[in-house]
Amino acid sequence: MKRIGRVLVLVAMLVCATVVPAAGQTYSFSLDVETVDVYWQADGTVNIDYLMTFTNSPSADPMEYVDIGLPTEDYDLSRVQASIDGESLSDISASPYTTPGVAVGMGALAIPPGSTGTLAVSIQGVRGVMYEASDSGTVSVNFSPTWFGSEYVYGATDLTVNFHLPPGVQPEEPRWHAAPSGFPSEPTAFHDADGRIVYQWRNTDARADTQYVFGASFPASYVEAGAVITPSLLQRLGIDEGTLFGVLCCGGVIGLFALIIGVSIIAGERRKILISTIKKGGTRVVQENPLKVEAIEPPAQELRDYETEFVKAIVLGNVRERSGKLQTVMVDLVKAVQLKMKGFSLRETRDYYKSVMEKAWQEVEQASTPEVKSERFSESIEWTMLDKDFDDRTERTFRTGPVFLPTWWGGFSPTYSTTTGRAAKASPVSTPPSSGGGRVSTSPSLPTLPGANFAASVVKGVQNAAGGLVANVSSFTGNVSKVTNPAPVATTSSRS
Repeated sequence: MKRIGRVLVLVAMLVCATVVPAAGQTYSFSLDVETVDVYWQADGTVNIDYLMTFTNSPSADPMEYVDIGLPTEDYDLSRVQASIDGESLSDISASPYTTPGVAVGMGALAIPPGSTGTLAVSIQGVRGVMYEASDSGTVSVNFSPTWFGSEYVYGATDLTVNFHLPPGVQPEEPRWHAAPSGFPSEPTAFHDADGRIVYQWRNTDARADTQYVFGASFPASYVEAGAVITPSLLQRLGIDEGTLFGVLCCGGVIGLFALIIGVSIIAGERRKILISTIKKGGTRVVQENPLKVEAIEPPAQELRDYETEFVKAIVLGNVRERSGKLQTVMVDLVKAVQLKMKGFSLRETRDYYKSVMEKAWQEVEQASTPEVKSERFSESIEWTMLDKDFDDRTERTFRTGPVFLPTWWGGFSPTYSTTTGRAAKASPVSTPPSSGGGRVSTSPSLPTLPGANFAASVVKGVQNAAGGLVANVSSFTGNVSKVTNPAPVATTSSRS
């Protein structure tokens, strides 16, 4: 038996399955027409209706199976229906080739060589597909219709994608995202039979072996509370979390950079781990100069093993004892990452994570409001601190305008106490009223600082953290390097 597969993708992570023909069988077809109706529902789910007309090559074997990927694993197989040329199909199961996905078997109704058949597949109630956009109060959705391997499909496809927006959305409220290449820059807009706004994209000369991504945004008020997902920093940056954490499963982000950027920045790694433990509500700075840190029990969020050991070290009162303990923590961390890095290209890995760092900065610098800029900086500071130009870039980025202090800031800079030291998520708030009047915030107000003052406070705190944890930075770094990256042993030889 043969299977056709390709993945349907929604929202952040776009993955594809491959067509997997059975051994010894020939696979060749055209996808003449493909129409996809995507219904974005008020309960935060999506319904997807596929209508695909295939022509099987005269020299190919019968087309018996089609595998269709799903955007998430949060769906009910009982809510998937299919038919071929109007005849209902009952052979619907979890796909063995596409995860998550479904396999549709056509059995005796398989498309014979040289024949054409129209397959309809309806997937109802897929959950976990709507994400909060960067603009507050807005939902962002993306969709990529099924596509196939170029070794199996040939010819042009008349492709139509219809976005049915949630009930009640008004014509002036939604926005479409940039159209894929080959499609009109603006979709056709109209109302469907139920009065819902529809965005339609059509390309009569599309390719079935090409991925096309469509998107739209609309007010979150048309979706039930709690159904919209807040994307992580990595998702907003378009980074595959599976790939990232597959490499970092032992040492974590900080540990990897301690290796790939060089032990010369080990002093910087300590300050990054300190920031991480403060954000998680595991520590707080009680005195800046000389630096004094205390542990918080229990932490608001679970710490990684190396963070736990780091906290045990930094709370030690004796600076020499603290330096020795931190040296052990850093050596163990680097060695663990070295083990995980075996088989990976050091140069490519370094370049990849430097690009992540740069994207994190762009998230901050391109934010549309002071509130969003402050929140982005809070979320991505462990990444931006990897920049050798961190101090100057922070000052340039926050030179003007107010900065809304994150709720963990009091744990980093005791001069500005925003909370009791527990970790929490900062919420966007209204701009403080000026002397001429202003708006009244309906959410708890976070304290603000002028941008220049905030930047100076960040740089000062980071510099204190870099040098205040150990007795001698150069000696500390050298001792770690001796163990993790020892100099080659000189050898001599002589002839008799």
